[in-house]
Amino acid sequence: MLDRAGCGLTLKDAASGRYQRVNAAAEAILGQAASELVGRQDSEVFHANQAVALRAADQQALALGDSVQAEHRIERPDGTRLDCIAVRLPVAEQPGQAPRWMATLWQDISDQRKREAQLQAALSQLEAQERANDALRREMQDHHVRDQTTGLYQRAHFEEHLRREADLSAREHREFALVAIAVDQLDELSAEHGATARERILETLGRLLRANTRVMDSPCRLGPDRFVILLSGVGLATAHSRMEGLRRQCAEHIVAYSGRQLNFTVSMGVASYPHTAGAVEQLLKSAETALSMARERGGNRVVLASIQFDAAH
Repeated sequence: MLDRAGCGLTLKDAASGRYQRVNAAAEAILGQAASELVGRQDSEVFHANQAVALRAADQQALALGDSVQAEHRIERPDGTRLDCIAVRLPVAEQPGQAPRWMATLWQDISDQRKREAQLQAALSQLEAQERANDALRREMQDHHVRDQTTGLYQRAHFEEHLRREADLSAREHREFALVAIAVDQLDELSAEHGATARERILETLGRLLRANTRVMDSPCRLGPDRFVILLSGVGLATAHSRMEGLRRQCAEHIVAYSGRQLNFTVSMGVASYPHTAGAVEQLLKSAETALSMARERGGNRVVLASIQFDAAH
């Protein structure tokens, strides 16, 4: 019955570990004839690592005195390998006596493991494809909301983020900052070094703006030479400190172009809501006014917008 079901049966002497009986299904699974197994130990018919694993499983079942299930990868003499489940059961001649034999039922699960591996590979492929599709969708979305030269958000995103930040500020009574930025003497740099050099400088500025802002901030390009950063939940003093650091990075950065080293500086105007603008609509104008003051003073500097005082107080 076991042979018809493809279930192997081996019987070993519990003390010596020598095979006593091997049915036809076990011969097929182990890849060796019963005549080659009976009277021999695992160490005599299998390679060392496999013999140790088989003997350890036998000893575990003997120590527990109960059935034990384990998985084995059997390497047969012809080089093929099978994944098997082996259920071991110590057997005594009389109840209460020490086990006399170790009976083991063997089942080949190689096809099952192969199907599981194929299924896992298919699932992994689907997950990888889904990740690739997500990345493609994000990239396509970025083409609509990001400027291709600088990688910064465009005006539509800025205006939407400004509305959200204004609503949040009104609900939670917190301030936020807006920074207007311009590259000093950009037209002169373009005239001297060409349009491609201008693009390289703007690309570099975009990278520096992205590197110096948080996920909740919005560095944006509003026009050919107009840039802003919306700093969420940041006050005027903190915004000034952060932008001073960014200004120094820009001044120290070298842009390599056609064997030359180009330098550039930026001017910035920092405004905050509600301290320098009583209405959100006035915030960008307040920042640009401060920017104009920075440029009038020679550039490469950060200027704070004037704080408004309520005359009633």
